[in-house]
Amino acid sequence: MGDMTTADSMKPQPNIFSRASTRLGQIYQSLLDKSTPYTIGRWIFTLVVFITYAIRVYLLQGWYIVTYALGIYYLNLFIAFLSPKVDPSMEDNEDGPSLPTRSSEEFRPFIRRLPEFKFWYSGTKAIVIAMTCTFFEAFNVPVFWPILVMYFIILFCITMKRQIKHMIKYRYLPFTHGKTKYKGKDDSGKVFSS
Repeated sequence: MGDMTTADSMKPQPNIFSRASTRLGQIYQSLLDKSTPYTIGRWIFTLVVFITYAIRVYLLQGWYIVTYALGIYYLNLFIAFLSPKVDPSMEDNEDGPSLPTRSSEEFRPFIRRLPEFKFWYSGTKAIVIAMTCTFFEAFNVPVFWPILVMYFIILFCITMKRQIKHMIKYRYLPFTHGKTKYKGKDDSGKVFSS
């Protein structure tokens, strides 16, 4: 019994910085967990952060390449948000549920490759990182911004056209608005006893 207390006392105790870092991480995760059900509030917060970033870029007249990279990242997140977790074009993949491709097949719910919360979280982090980049002159690469806007518009159109074709070909709709909603049986309140 005496050996156990000696062994425990010999273990190095975490220093104050390690404990503070762990505690801050726990508080941060707790705040994220509490914000999960408030979808509209989270997106309004992100919109406010983005508007702040856009005003900063506009007033400084620079950091267009950072904004372009942010736009490309958001496009990538949006495509992952619209895509099913299991791609129906990969017919050989029988590891998990797939979307029905014919009306005679069984209905399977749409499961996103990137859930809404992760989409929001990654996007908000990206805006904060882009905002941080505007404080460093090294990221202010001189570019002719209208070219970047045209590149982004062309890339967006081509990517969305491909995604929409994929959605039409495999007949899935990643949004719940306009979908048929099914009701279960009404509860009669009777309890059967045996």
